[in-house]
Amino acid sequence: MSQLLTARQAEELHKAMIAYLTAANLPQTCAALREELGDSVSVEDSTLKKYEGLLEKKWTSVVRLQKKIMDLETRCASLQTELDTATPTSLSRRNQDPVSWLPRDPARHDLESHREAVNCVAFHPIFSSLASGSEDSTIKIWDWELGELERTIKGHTRAVLDVDYGGPRGGTLLASCSSDLTIKLFDPADEYKNIRTLPGHDHSVSAVRFIPSGAAGSPMSGNLLVSASRDMTLRIWDVTTGYCVKTLHGHSGWVRDVAPSPDGRFLFSAGEDQVPRLWDISSGEPKATFLGHEHVVTCVAFAPTTSYQHLAPLAGLKKPPPSSSSAEFVATGSRDKTIRLWDARGNLVKTLVGHDNWVRGLVFHPGGKFLLSVADDKTLRCWDLTQECKCVRTIKAHDHFVSSIRWAPSLIKESHANGTAGANGEGQSSTAKDDPNAAHKMSIRCVLATGSVDKKVRVFAS
Repeated sequence: MSQLLTARQAEELHKAMIAYLTAANLPQTCAALREELGDSVSVEDSTLKKYEGLLEKKWTSVVRLQKKIMDLETRCASLQTELDTATPTSLSRRNQDPVSWLPRDPARHDLESHREAVNCVAFHPIFSSLASGSEDSTIKIWDWELGELERTIKGHTRAVLDVDYGGPRGGTLLASCSSDLTIKLFDPADEYKNIRTLPGHDHSVSAVRFIPSGAAGSPMSGNLLVSASRDMTLRIWDVTTGYCVKTLHGHSGWVRDVAPSPDGRFLFSAGEDQVPRLWDISSGEPKATFLGHEHVVTCVAFAPTTSYQHLAPLAGLKKPPPSSSSAEFVATGSRDKTIRLWDARGNLVKTLVGHDNWVRGLVFHPGGKFLLSVADDKTLRCWDLTQECKCVRTIKAHDHFVSSIRWAPSLIKESHANGTAGANGEGQSSTAKDDPNAAHKMSIRCVLATGSVDKKVRVFAS
C-alpha cells in the first residue's frame, strides 16, 4: 500500500474506510480496523461525517471512468481502421467531395420528443423538413438543419410504421401507414392537414412509398403510391382519387417492405416468406424471385444507376448496364444478419456479412460508391462497393435497435425536377434518368437520418 499511495493518501483511505464501516453499521469490523491501524490514523467521531460516502463516490467514479476509457478505446480502434483503409486521395477529398462523403460520429442533431420507439423517417424532397413516425401513434415534423421540432401530427390510432414524401408535380404530400390498417395523406402546404385516408388493407400496413413519375405524358405521372401489408398484398393507389388501382398477390406472408424503381416501372418487395420479388407495375406480374435468405427479409432497395459501374464487376459483367435501365441491381437486408446484392434476374451478386443482429434498413449512397445499413446491433455500417463491398466504417448510431435509415433526396440542378423523391433519396427528372452524367447534375445532399427504439431520431450531416 505504501508503495502505491503517499502517506497522506493512505491516511485519507483509512479514514474513508472507517467512515464507511461506521455508516454500514459494522462496529466490530470498524473497531478491528482502528486497532490494527493504531496511532497511525486518528479519526474523531465528529469528523467522520466529512468522509461518509467518500468510498462509494470514488468507487462509482472509477467504474464510470473505466467505461469511458473502453468507449474511447473502441472509437480509437475504429478511427485507426478508417485511417488504415483510407487512400491519400480519399483523405484529401473527404470534406470536399459529396460522392465520397460518409456519416461520422457525433451526429449533428439528436431529435427527441417521441414517447415510444421511432419506426420510420423521411425527408421532404426540397425543404429541410424531416418526418418521423413512431409506436406512439404520432408523426413529428422536424427542421433537420436547426434540429427543432416543428409540429406533431395526430392522425393514426395505432403505431405509425412508415412515412414518405412525394406525389403529383408541384404538390408534394406526406403519406403515412399504420397498424390501424389505414394509409393517410397530409398536405405540407396546408399545415399538414389530413386530406385523404385510404382504407382497404385487411391488416397492418408496414410500408408506403410514392412511385416516381413514369414516362413523359403518362396520365398517372407522379400520382401513384404503393403500400405493403401484413395481409400479404401490395396495393397501388391513385392519390388524387384515393382509389386502389391494383392489388398484387404473390407473397405468402407479411410483406415488410417495398421500394419502387427510380423510373416508376418496377416494384421490389420482401417479407416474412423470405423470398423478395421484383414486379412489373404495368402488368402487376412478378418479374423475378430472389432465393437465398434464411430468415425474414426486412428491407429492400434499388441500386441507383451511379452504382452500376461498381456493381457490374462483382456480377461478372464486362461493362455496366446502360443508365437508362433503372432496375439492374437490388439489395436486401434480413433477420439472418446478412445483406445481399442481386441482379434483376434473381442471381446473387454478393453477400455482405458483418452485422451482429437483424438488419433493419438499407440505403445506397447517391454517388453510387457505398451501401449503408442499420441493424438491431445498434450500428450503422458503410460498405464500399469499389472494395469488394468491404465494411469501411462502423458507427454506433443509437443506444438501442436502429429501425430505419433514409438519405436526403438530391436536388436536381435542372428546373424540370418534379418534386418527388425516388427510392434511396434519389431526386428524379427525365434528364437524371437518361443522362449517364446525371450524378454530376444532381446536388447530393450529405445528410441522412436514422430512427431507433431508443425514441430518438439522429441526423448525420457534413
